[in-house]
Amino acid sequence: MRVLVVEDDKRLQEAIASVLADEQYEVDRASDGDEGYRLALQGVYDMLVLDIMLPGMNGLSVLRKLRSEGVDTPCLFLTAKDAVSDRVQGLDAGADDYLVKPFAIDELLARLRALQRRKKGAGADQPLSYAGLTLHEHRLEGDYGGTSIKLTSKEFELLSYLIRHKEQIVRREQIFSSVWGLESEANETAVDLYVHYLRKKLQPYGCEHYIRTIRSVGYMLKAEGVYA
Repeated sequence: MRVLVVEDDKRLQEAIASVLADEQYEVDRASDGDEGYRLALQGVYDMLVLDIMLPGMNGLSVLRKLRSEGVDTPCLFLTAKDAVSDRVQGLDAGADDYLVKPFAIDELLARLRALQRRKKGAGADQPLSYAGLTLHEHRLEGDYGGTSIKLTSKEFELLSYLIRHKEQIVRREQIFSSVWGLESEANETAVDLYVHYLRKKLQPYGCEHYIRTIRSVGYMLKAEGVYA
């Protein structure tokens, strides 16, 4: 899956590209609208992540021009503007989705997965599952062996991240940047707190031990055996 990220904020661009690469996306980058347009015009990308406020051509102009040239690559707009009129303007320009800054990286990934499913013509969201745990992303619900688990949105995002990285050691800072976002006012202690909350939610189902603590590093979701 090849993605073009067009973002002039170097720190945000690097962070997005790094996370997408970790998720096995092939990533190209551009820092202004003219370069982004030139690259996207090649038609080699599966998805575009396009900031609206860019040097040179802005994102709206880039996408309108691409659509007029027959480039139909699914596009996710990034913007700091949250007014309904701004969202309407972006969608009318040809965007497939719209994400307001600041955002959690996990939400960005979920939006891209949704665009990917839409492009493939999938009719319904596929649940995330691991060792009896199931998360239904389209309705933000979980269950264990068919029994419903009530989760807050942040608990859901955390468990979703752990399931997608099952049986891998994930660093605390990786979890924080993906679930809370790069510009969150919280800090990494929130990860430990929500792991505690999540274990309490899983305890009645006997699967709280799935979330292993990797001392001084982070966590791992692993159902079998004991990780020392």
